Amino acid sequence: MTSVPPARRGASDDRGGAGAPVIALRAASLSYGPRTVWQGLDLDVRPGEFLAVLGPNGSGKSSLVRALLGLRSLSAGTLTVLGRSPREAARHIGYIPQQAELSAQALLRARDLVRFGIDGHRFGPVRRRAAVRRQVNDVLAAVGASAYADVPLGMLSGGERQRVRIAQALATDPRVLLCDEPLASLDLHHQRAVTELVDARRRSHDTAVVFVTHEINPVLDLVDRVLYLAPGGHRVGTPEEVLTSDSLSRLYRTQVDVVRVRGRVVVVGTPDDPAGPAHRTETKAEVRP
Repeated sequence: MTSVPPARRGASDDRGGAGAPVIALRAASLSYGPRTVWQGLDLDVRPGEFLAVLGPNGSGKSSLVRALLGLRSLSAGTLTVLGRSPREAARHIGYIPQQAELSAQALLRARDLVRFGIDGHRFGPVRRRAAVRRQVNDVLAAVGASAYADVPLGMLSGGERQRVRIAQALATDPRVLLCDEPLASLDLHHQRAVTELVDARRRSHDTAVVFVTHEINPVLDLVDRVLYLAPGGHRVGTPEEVLTSDSLSRLYRTQVDVVRVRGRVVVVGTPDDPAGPAHRTETKAEVRP
């Protein structure tokens, strides 16, 4: 599908429409052996744009993030980040993962994890300790995590750990921020806090955001465009263009109903069609008038 210019902010704040693309995919395909997860993907993501990536399990959302991180090669087509290969641009990419087991990190302090984001990849002379400490303190303060800077990660709540991971991702002043299900297992309060931090960074630094999520509701008011990956292909456009009965029915190759009621969107999938959603779902998301 052809990319659609963002249209959800006013002309005075049209960050998604300005500047050369920071991410560019052309005729991009990704396969695992004989199984193709997505193909023919053309996509530009511009500075300051907030792109939500949606789709069922197995549709290749996390695989897209891995490709953008340079951890997975395309099967066909091209991908550039900041005009270079993802590996060459890695220094300018921030990554926020979903909640994960802490076994190897439980004893690390919050500030230790953030420091890895600053100099964990470096070779050669180590930066001055005082300068790095100031940078760590500044980024922890920016995400509201100063109070537990010296607390082991294993003793933090899920929401607190995600704040620290955001701090780690922001520590290198990224131009692209990749978020892979960062709201998973968080309550509504912490979901809101995480999305506000990501959006604040996007607006203050024109950082492009690629946000993988199963639930559009917590980020809908922030999203410029949606990339929806599904068994029937993909669709790129504004939420109003993509989240429709016709659009999702085509993507799932079965009837999917999208109803707007009292400022919310309810998506209902057919449970007995193997080509459609795995089970009946009702995904509620507020929509702007």
